[in-house]
Amino acid sequence: MSVDTIHKPARHDLSPAIGSAITLDKEALLSGDHGADLRAILEERGVLLFRELNLTDEEQVVFTNTLGPMADDIFKISMDPLENPLFAYTRGAFFWHIDGTMSDVPIFASVMSCRRTSPIGGTTEFANTYAAFADLPASEQAALEGLQVVHMFETSQRYVNPEPDYRTVQDWQRFKPATIPLVWKHKSGLKSLVLGSTASHIEGMGLRESLDLLVRLRDHATQPRFVYSHQWTVGDLVIWDNTGTMHRVLAYPHDSGRLMHRTTIRGDEPFVW
Repeated sequence: MSVDTIHKPARHDLSPAIGSAITLDKEALLSGDHGADLRAILEERGVLLFRELNLTDEEQVVFTNTLGPMADDIFKISMDPLENPLFAYTRGAFFWHIDGTMSDVPIFASVMSCRRTSPIGGTTEFANTYAAFADLPASEQAALEGLQVVHMFETSQRYVNPEPDYRTVQDWQRFKPATIPLVWKHKSGLKSLVLGSTASHIEGMGLRESLDLLVRLRDHATQPRFVYSHQWTVGDLVIWDNTGTMHRVLAYPHDSGRLMHRTTIRGDEPFVW
């Protein structure tokens, strides 16, 4: 393979609707010369995979900033309280969700590298909510565009703690709910569904009717044809477009030692223009 070849990103699509593996040597990746191209592929494909890239924390920060301004420092994703003091909240990651649904402007994307795997479970799944919306009949698309969905932190926490004590509920309710469009209209002209475990109910709709709609749409958006499942190898780096992708991790033993390092890219698209 020539030097010219390895300094250009090679793309291999992992499924028809979502996910592309990118081959690019580390020097070229960290140079920033391909940041705009990689971001364009990310917006098209939802998920980018760099196999066994083995970036250090410092290199991950450099690379993240080539794609856009970094929103947060390195965050350790682990169920070990010594690695992650917020491990109790991390339990919500086992259910389909979009990061930042209670924020006016959520992050654009997450960059996650694998430091230790679990021998059992731990696969991360990604669902393309752009493709899922585009697949709906035009009449249903139009009906959904008129709806507002209420997202609440406590709704996601009830997945893992269905019978909380009052002090816990008070702690959850420090986070204010957000009422946002069910269909996110992006500056690109594309539209995506805003679903996941934080979605409580549809504004102005009965609770049973809301549940029926939200679960039906979630099941639609997470059909295998819209999903890429990634089985991690140490050193893998995965980026996903948070503006049009739901994700979740499949169950794994909490004492397995599984450890991911995540950085995030600042968003520039509010839910409501």
